[in-house]
Amino acid sequence: MSTETEAPVAQTAGKIMLVGIGPGSVDHMTARARAAIAEADVVIGYVTYIKLVADLIEGKEIIRKSMTEELDRAVSALEAARAGKKVALISSGDAGVYGMAGPTYEVLFQSGWTPDDAVQVEIVPGASALNSCAALVGAPLTHDFCAISLSDLLTPWPTIARRLDAVAMADFVVALYNPKSGRRTRQIVEAQRLFLRHRRPDTPVAIVKSAYRRRENIVFTTLDSMSDADIGMLSTVLIGNSNTFVRNGLMVTPRGYANKYDMDGGATREGERAGRSLSTGLLGWLDTLAAEHAAGDSIATLAVRYRLPADYIQATLDEPWEAAAAAPTEETEA
Repeated sequence: MSTETEAPVAQTAGKIMLVGIGPGSVDHMTARARAAIAEADVVIGYVTYIKLVADLIEGKEIIRKSMTEELDRAVSALEAARAGKKVALISSGDAGVYGMAGPTYEVLFQSGWTPDDAVQVEIVPGASALNSCAALVGAPLTHDFCAISLSDLLTPWPTIARRLDAVAMADFVVALYNPKSGRRTRQIVEAQRLFLRHRRPDTPVAIVKSAYRRRENIVFTTLDSMSDADIGMLSTVLIGNSNTFVRNGLMVTPRGYANKYDMDGGATREGERAGRSLSTGLLGWLDTLAAEHAAGDSIATLAVRYRLPADYIQATLDEPWEAAAAAPTEETEA
């Protein structure tokens, strides 16, 4: 009889895969997202998201959590990974856009985890609501845009309101996430009030509910009527900028080609050069600003005219910039 004692088998640490499953349709899930779910031993997610991937998780350990249990999901994922399991922690859209990536890293760092830890972490990107909703209504995000969540469950309302006011004034196209719920009904009204301080009442708005899901619904409206529409937690609200238009049932934000080119023939407009900044770009504006100030316009007047901070106008005029104007090359347009 052998007297040798078998050495204990070292347990292999597991892996956390933060999977963005996209808008909810399996057709719009990335191949890597599908593969990550397939290789997972455990799938963790909000109950609604679990339903969206029901066809992909048969035979796996499933941990369902409610809407307000994000930290619990992350803790459960870490516990399972420490036990040697591969975990798919799923989020709708993209895990890094109002998803589980942030809370998970907070829990990981709190536990002492580092990137050198045996537990591996992978983020699997997915199409966020702003991408999927935009695709359904046209091309509203072709120019600068941002996303703001109206949920004040974790963010103070004054912070949200300042952000809304700033982006409304700055003429961003805006995607509003978490616009309204059964208990949170006034936030969308306050957002509308702040936007109307800076935007025309007829600014185009698209409201997309359950994009690419069974109860998908799309409504086109305007800023002054936005809060009267049917809006809920499954809705994303897209507010256009000053140039956004709706035509033939499509919401489009121009990139700005008409500022430089004749849209009929494609010829460059007088005073413009293909591949170079607009005549009203930075260097052209600096020339104009200096001329206006030299002609007697005060810093305060210029600040109001261009809707820019007076100290920025002053610093810009004080900064020597002739060398920049003489630069021989310039990057081409995208």
